[in-house]
Amino acid sequence: MKYYKKITGNRLYLSPINTDDAEKYIKWLNEKAVAKTYAQYSSVVSSKNDLKWLFEPANGVHRYAIVLLDGDVLIGSISLHDINHLNRNAFIGIFIGEEEQGKGYGTEAIRLILGYGFNTMNLHNIMLSVHSDNYAGIASFKKAGLRETGRRREWVFKDGKYIDVIYMDILAREFEE
Repeated sequence: MKYYKKITGNRLYLSPINTDDAEKYIKWLNEKAVAKTYAQYSSVVSSKNDLKWLFEPANGVHRYAIVLLDGDVLIGSISLHDINHLNRNAFIGIFIGEEEQGKGYGTEAIRLILGYGFNTMNLHNIMLSVHSDNYAGIASFKKAGLRETGRRREWVFKDGKYIDVIYMDILAREFEE
């Protein structure tokens, strides 16, 4: 089997990353609809060498493929990273391929990784950052239970203008499964 149902939800599951999917990740990370939502917006991902996170994951990173239950179709990636076990906190990173955006999969994937982080890893606080022009992402994160905790004003230069980076988080006691 190409994927393993590590964490299962209603419409999708999280599986350990499969390096055979490198070409699909390269395609997504170069699509404007995907690339504009993350920090390396201006980067070009042209080969497997640019996907070090896929082939040589950093210690302490829990990275998963987001896979649809119906047909075992890969639609994105999600991770817990910068995990601090002493302070019991971590950051989330996520992206969904362009063809599957806007269908609620991001919210479900976020809720799955939050449940894993709080209930399995015993984390206390999980946060993420999002560009202020990523309206769908912000709505999805709010729907999953995260709330804005701060922002860096005009932190990112994108498409000829500066935009804010918004920080959002959720505490274990605020998370409802």
